[in-house]
Amino acid sequence: PKTDIVFLKVHKSASSTVMNILFRFGEMHNLTFAFPTGGGNQLFYPRHFLATFVEGFSPRSPQRFNILCHHMRFLQPEVQKVVSSSAVYFSILRNPVQLMESSFVYYKGASAFSRAHSLEEFLSQPYRYYNPANGDSHYAKNLMTFDFGFNPNGEVSAERVELMLKAIEASFDLLLISEYFDESMVLLKEVLCWDLDSVVSFPLNSRDSSTKSPLPATIMEKIKNWNRLDWEIYTHFNRTFWERIDRDIGRERMQREVKALRERRAELARTCLQGMGSVVPKDIKDSSLRPLQHGSAKILGYNLKQGLDKETEHMCRRLVTPELQYSSALYKKQF
Repeated sequence: PKTDIVFLKVHKSASSTVMNILFRFGEMHNLTFAFPTGGGNQLFYPRHFLATFVEGFSPRSPQRFNILCHHMRFLQPEVQKVVSSSAVYFSILRNPVQLMESSFVYYKGASAFSRAHSLEEFLSQPYRYYNPANGDSHYAKNLMTFDFGFNPNGEVSAERVELMLKAIEASFDLLLISEYFDESMVLLKEVLCWDLDSVVSFPLNSRDSSTKSPLPATIMEKIKNWNRLDWEIYTHFNRTFWERIDRDIGRERMQREVKALRERRAELARTCLQGMGSVVPKDIKDSSLRPLQHGSAKILGYNLKQGLDKETEHMCRRLVTPELQYSSALYKKQF
């Protein structure tokens, strides 16, 4: 199994669920994490990543960490200072249309979104609300482009897009697609040589459907145009994702693997969860399992079954512990 990993955690793309998988694997195999100094949960985002942001890093005696997975703005030469040269680099992408809809609700307090009553209103005259000079403007335009380290306000020329895609391809071994989360986990398991249980998860940091609404086609087109660079990244890597599945796994085997993954998830839900699924924040009985609530989104969580034996309880709790709580527990353990 591969134990040296860089995960670029792209915002609002099922990345908290992936992080839980990395936390569990790292904890189980006693791996070291590249934590933000002081134990925060972001590596001084939205600044470009620097090795000095990592707790315990010193340029004089550079320590290599196994897993780098907290929010950062990617800058490979700096990342290379804190992980081994054989590390596997991967990230996960999401359709920019859904990504923007999610960001609008989640980052409602951001300067570009706070005055617009609806996403529709924002998109009708984006430059009325959006000012690229604001420190939090990246949440409102080409967020994936920004997280990968590029300029979200750059011009969209074929030449520039190609350079950007080539740069991502040169840095990353694998790009997953959140709309095909289960297929992504099978592919990840394959690349990392992990077993099935290492990539099984419950969805974390997802929001209640009461705050979601379907988008009309005209709005979807506006979102694609506004986030053109993100759209180019997404469509390109969505295509290569399936090409890779065809080349390395094949559709038939993929179907079998996905089925096994879903069966195992359902089995764990029966073992671990009260009522099989996620609940709204007010119904989460154990406050240590309550995820951070943000913007106008309602972030769902879980209730564990009572009376589990110690070992099962421990395993189940890991699966449903929200990112911030899990991160700080691992930080305390490591330092």
